[in-house]
Amino acid sequence: MKRVLALVFAFAWAAPALADYEAAATYSAGLRGISLLVIEDGEVVFEDYPNEGAADRAHALASGTKSFAGIMAAAAVQDGLLSLDERVSDTITEWQGSRREEITVRQLLTLTSGLRNPQQRGQIPVYTVAIRMTLRRAPGAAFEYGPVPFQVFGELMRRKLDGDPLDYLKTRVLDPIGLEVGHWRRDRQNNPMLPAGARLTARNWARLGEFLLARGEWNGEPLVSREAFDELFVGTPANPAYGLTWWLVEPVDPLFASETPPLDGQTDFWHYPEVFPGDMVLAAGAGNQRLYVSWERNMVVVRQAEGILGAMLGRNLSWSDVQFWRLMDAPPGEIPEPLPPIEVAPQATGVMIELPSGGLVQLPPVASETLEAPEANTEDPEDEEGEFVGPTF
Repeated sequence: MKRVLALVFAFAWAAPALADYEAAATYSAGLRGISLLVIEDGEVVFEDYPNEGAADRAHALASGTKSFAGIMAAAAVQDGLLSLDERVSDTITEWQGSRREEITVRQLLTLTSGLRNPQQRGQIPVYTVAIRMTLRRAPGAAFEYGPVPFQVFGELMRRKLDGDPLDYLKTRVLDPIGLEVGHWRRDRQNNPMLPAGARLTARNWARLGEFLLARGEWNGEPLVSREAFDELFVGTPANPAYGLTWWLVEPVDPLFASETPPLDGQTDFWHYPEVFPGDMVLAAGAGNQRLYVSWERNMVVVRQAEGILGAMLGRNLSWSDVQFWRLMDAPPGEIPEPLPPIEVAPQATGVMIELPSGGLVQLPPVASETLEAPEANTEDPEDEEGEFVGPTF
């Protein structure tokens, strides 16, 4: 195990106690963690690679890959290739004349497009199948997590570029910031998988976090549109805790969370958002892969772990983002007791409940979901198999 801890000493009366990253590292390692990397003010202050992890080991990000699509979109805005509020059907013309015609790029990447996702968990359709998916809900009406919108965005970019979306991302952003991709999976049509597919070392994933801290600039050069960059971190009425491919540490209705993957079990940050820096955003993937970024703290934290297959089978090893971050902030030698999770009975309707953190929230009545009738298809999306790569969170 390799540990590097850089400490800056100051008089006790002049500065708060240093955070005990050793405690957070022990917690992470005990739940199959293979890396923990902390960058503050541009300096690596803690680095840990337990359980056969290594600084040069590229590890699957699972759905942590999704957040690269937002960066790609911002670069495309900078280059005049698209606008976030243009209709996807302007480019994917097969959608014209159908209910999908009004879907915007923003709705795709905030996961409010209304497009259906495969029923089988972990199934990622190839681009040609993704663009044939029909509507499940009206565009903009609801949040639904899944791989289809990202694959549609891949096809949108492929047509805009008349080239490879990943090559564009590398040339425009990843190469200039020095981010080296260990591997990025492609489907059987040789298109890059945008919902899940990237493998990075902890240091390379942290480089993306540093790019966020620089607000889309690198060495003084704006690599992405600042206007589009800021839009990455704006939630929607359908889900205030998800922006444009990035998770936002914002409070959400407990009943909504209990019925909305992956808020219903893969992460608990929404239980106690006050534990985190007020401006924290994160990329997250199955098996509890995490990239946390806070401008307020000028801080990037990467956590990687084994267990992606277990997550596909419904096991999350009791990982808690809340407890991890409480340990990150704990003074040396102090181990805070875990906070109780918020539990909401799905049948509760229109009642007031008290949150463990204090305060009351009213649960809305549970309404039965009305789905739109499927559009008539001249082709069956099931006639081409997608790629099964494990869970997409």
